[in-house]
Amino acid sequence: MESNATDGSLPKKLEMLVTRVLGAKPSEFGAAAWSFTYFFCVLGSYYMLRPVREAMAVYSGPETIKYLFAGTLIAMLAATTIFGWVASRFARKVFLPWVYYFFVANILIFWYVFSYAVEANDSYIWVARIFFVWLSVFNLFVISVFWSFMADLYSREQARRLFGMITAGGSIGAFLGGIATSTMVTQIGFQNLFPFSATLLIIAVFCIYRLRSWVEQQQREGGEEALASSQPLGGNPFAGITHVFRSKYFIGIAAKSVIASLLGTVLYMYTASLVQEQIATTDERTQFYSFINNYTNGLALIGQLLIVKHIVARFGIGVSLSLLPIASIVGFVILAIEPTLAVVAILTIVRRGLGFAFGKPTTDMLYSVVTPEEKYKVKNFIDTVVYRTGDLAGTWSITGMISVLAITGTSIAMLPFAALWAGIAIWLGRNYQRRDAETKQDA
Repeated sequence: MESNATDGSLPKKLEMLVTRVLGAKPSEFGAAAWSFTYFFCVLGSYYMLRPVREAMAVYSGPETIKYLFAGTLIAMLAATTIFGWVASRFARKVFLPWVYYFFVANILIFWYVFSYAVEANDSYIWVARIFFVWLSVFNLFVISVFWSFMADLYSREQARRLFGMITAGGSIGAFLGGIATSTMVTQIGFQNLFPFSATLLIIAVFCIYRLRSWVEQQQREGGEEALASSQPLGGNPFAGITHVFRSKYFIGIAAKSVIASLLGTVLYMYTASLVQEQIATTDERTQFYSFINNYTNGLALIGQLLIVKHIVARFGIGVSLSLLPIASIVGFVILAIEPTLAVVAILTIVRRGLGFAFGKPTTDMLYSVVTPEEKYKVKNFIDTVVYRTGDLAGTWSITGMISVLAITGTSIAMLPFAALWAGIAIWLGRNYQRRDAETKQDA
């Protein structure tokens, strides 16, 4: 009897430990694990190719970055319109896997074209530019679709407990994807990273099917429609645009996104210019950007696994959202004093690490108090078109500012934007709490 009691208590204690540390209840272990793996594969796939994109921007020439972002915005507008049309007419369980199948096919095409150009010793400058635009769309699109999926899959209460852990899955994938790139790129060449990236996306599709099966066996809390439904979202394909301008809540999220993009773009352009001056080959540049990604994702992973859940529970979403703009204020002051590649790289790592650890999961929680249509269409519009509009505005305005003010003056000019961003973050946190309370009362 004593032995049996001991044997039976160990799994129970293990379940309690997992719940306490990671936030998942026993009934959620399966779905949480598949969600974790899904995001692991999505970001692992992307972060194998992201350093290639940055190297392609340098190869194209830092002076062309503003044109590359203009092309990205145009492509994003077209992609978002098509996505809105698809989401209005096809069931989620139908179109989600095909989004990833489409991008897998694209990756394999780029692999073939880059391999041919490298082997023939031909210039691939235009392929590089097209790839830059494509990966920028790919990044925001597949990640936005993932988080819309998660916001629809889990209740608000589950989101607060699980999103930090699920985000950590992405950070681990991003970290290992970056490690793979920094380790392999100088040995196999950047073009041969593409098949590995495509394989990870195929695994992500398998995770979607497993999550669909889980949903079909569960009752959604609050009577919300399950993802396994065969019904499309319906509504206007342009609802993502119209809903944003009808809601102060969505306008706040959009404004936050634009400012975050603007400040990130400033650092991006600083880095591209300094890398062109100090690092010679495409493979070495890819490796440098991969090192930045590796440190970023290591920092993000610590925050996602061990800190974000407790910050949100103790201080609220507003405080969690404000950490990144506060860090940006401090970072740009330091950069104004010491405008070097090393400082730019460190500030990039800190900002992006905090963004992935705190900003991203808590921003995604903001969508847990909106309708299913808004989760997909509004979120997709803000995460793609609005974000890339910030990139475009940043590249065109910052190019002129840097030529006149240099890095020091431009860094100082960014401080009011960061302060405004912090204020918006606090306001969004309070608005979220009000919406959450109203939803609970209506339930």
